[in-house]
Amino acid sequence: MKTVMLLGGTKGVGNEILKSCLIKGYNVAFCGRDEKLGNQIVEASEFKDHLYFHKIDLNSINGIEDYYNQTIKKFNKIDALIVYAGITPVASIIDTDEEVYDKIFNVNLKAPYFLLKHVLKSMMNNKSGSIVFFGSAHMDYGQEDRAPYALTKSTLYTLSNHIAHHYAKYGIRSNYLVMGWTNTEGEIQLRAEEGVSENELKNKAKDIIPMGRMLSPFDPVPAVMYFISDNSAMTTGSLMRITGGEYI
Repeated sequence: MKTVMLLGGTKGVGNEILKSCLIKGYNVAFCGRDEKLGNQIVEASEFKDHLYFHKIDLNSINGIEDYYNQTIKKFNKIDALIVYAGITPVASIIDTDEEVYDKIFNVNLKAPYFLLKHVLKSMMNNKSGSIVFFGSAHMDYGQEDRAPYALTKSTLYTLSNHIAHHYAKYGIRSNYLVMGWTNTEGEIQLRAEEGVSENELKNKAKDIIPMGRMLSPFDPVPAVMYFISDNSAMTTGSLMRITGGEYI
């Protein structure tokens, strides 16, 4: 039985991955700041014995090692790590303050990096493992008002390739999934703060995305399940775009 560790998992695409993994019979460790929500997900699941929730604030790495240790204690191993959690504040270079910059880099880059420090050691001992980074079309240069976010996503792509190149000898794979414009709870909330309703958001998106609609939270899941599975045993260092044809 595979064990999948999620950075995130309480909401959006991360939660859809969690549910798909449970249906496949996998164990799943997931994390988030909202302890009540995390516990509700566990208690509401028919697969609760295969779930572990860890309360953590990814703005600090203080709880990272404990999350890893508790996952190993519960499930003994980690077969796959899905780096999903991330934040997307509006911030151009000229209006980014230090607090916003630090928060974006802490959550999007520093937390995954230091979790990988532990997970890679476990995967090296087991001579196998699959890592999936959730990327963004912002990775190339990004929109003007997403500068720090674009930098973190570009660096995660470098990190994915670094792992693919240097850790293949341990049977570890690493792949980068470019997720397009998706109507997750976070995106809807962000746009609401800008005065844009969900319907207005979808109407705007269908005129921008070549395939005519935003992604649903489930659209990226089949690709993630492929990367987790043994069907992708020789797939590493790849970039897959699930964007509806959108390039930034």
